[in-house]
Amino acid sequence: MYEAYYRFSAKPFQLSPDPRFFFSSRGHRRAMAYLVYGAHQGEGFIVITGEIGAGKTLLARMLARKLESQMNLVMAQVMSTQLGPEDTLRMVAAAFGLPMESNKAVLLRSIEQFLLGCRKQGKRALLLVDEAQNLPLNSVEELRMLSNFQLGDKSLLQSFLLGQPEFRRTLQSPALEQLRQRVLASCHVGPMDDPETEAYIRHRMETVGWRGDPSFSEDAYHAIYNYTGGIPRRINVLCDRLLLMGRLDGKHAFTAKEVGEVIDDMEQEFAPAPLHATGGVM
Repeated sequence: MYEAYYRFSAKPFQLSPDPRFFFSSRGHRRAMAYLVYGAHQGEGFIVITGEIGAGKTLLARMLARKLESQMNLVMAQVMSTQLGPEDTLRMVAAAFGLPMESNKAVLLRSIEQFLLGCRKQGKRALLLVDEAQNLPLNSVEELRMLSNFQLGDKSLLQSFLLGQPEFRRTLQSPALEQLRQRVLASCHVGPMDDPETEAYIRHRMETVGWRGDPSFSEDAYHAIYNYTGGIPRRINVLCDRLLLMGRLDGKHAFTAKEVGEVIDDMEQEFAPAPLHATGGVM
């Protein structure tokens, strides 16, 4: 709605992860370095955690894009939910394009044969598990068991586990000691600071053709940071609403005042509905 008004080529603050908008904050650069390092090792697990909306899924997509031109890779991504061990295996199989067998032994054999085929063709298999904090312990252990598949001394599958902070607590369970021993690297993606938040907003708008319209005052950037805590998804939601308000009210400049008005509107939308007294005769 506001794209044409501000002469943007697309929405700068869409919520769906899009590698075009990747912003290399200090935390994201560090996480990407771990991901690329792990990918080149070809074995074990890499663990990346971060707050809700911190950009973990976008990191995974950036990794896929970066590695496509560097190595002969077969990559699969699983968005995990509260799945038991066998259903987790079926999701892995489906992600690699295999039948979701009902028999566990047949399922494991199918996955192993697929991975062996990849290795014999000179390809490497990489599994990205997003929202890993949703997996029960026995399902995480099932992923660990897949790392036992080998050809000679070479592992057939490498896994990247991306999850919210509570996944780090899951990994501390005594039941996952063997998995912890196979973690090559682990890092946490924290929120951006105040200057990075401003740079992030400018970067997203410049990606779609921003040339200064609308303008943002320094106190507007600071107000956005204070409300969002530097979490990318929260920034996207607030800035999208700010630009929509600007289009409706014909604004081409934003200050902390306009940011505050949008925040008030958003908080009112999610406030509990008032209770209405009802009359009656007992």
